[in-house]
Amino acid sequence: MRLVIQRVACAKVEIDGNIVGSIGKGVLVLFGAHKEDTPSQTLWLANKLVNLRLFADPQDKMNLSLLDVQGQALIVSQFTLYGNCAEGRRPEFTASAPSDVAKALYEKFIAEVRDQQIKVETGVFGARMMVSLVNDGPVTLLLDAK
Repeated sequence: MRLVIQRVACAKVEIDGNIVGSIGKGVLVLFGAHKEDTPSQTLWLANKLVNLRLFADPQDKMNLSLLDVQGQALIVSQFTLYGNCAEGRRPEFTASAPSDVAKALYEKFIAEVRDQQIKVETGVFGARMMVSLVNDGPVTLLLDAK
């Protein structure tokens, strides 16, 4: 699994002009599943996400986690995170997990983040979504499952 984590002042996801998920201070997480990923990896990713020190302390150092600042998470599925652009002009997505596997991993990851007392909003798996954010910093990190 691969996460693109963006520290945000706010973020939202819309489908057909309707807001389906919206957060204030926290993280926008784009979630992609690889065809070789397993459910046993989601807990490690969830723990890493909520405890990653992304937010500034009073000395303006990135020393505080999502838990510390009582931040929120907007988690959006994105199968294109495993797109391969090395050959030709059109990305190939053969490394991405099949839809049913990816959806199960996505839902398990969301549940494990929620289990850690983080307010989580989501997009809709497989839908065409419009994602808006105010990137705080900007801070953007990549996190791959072990």
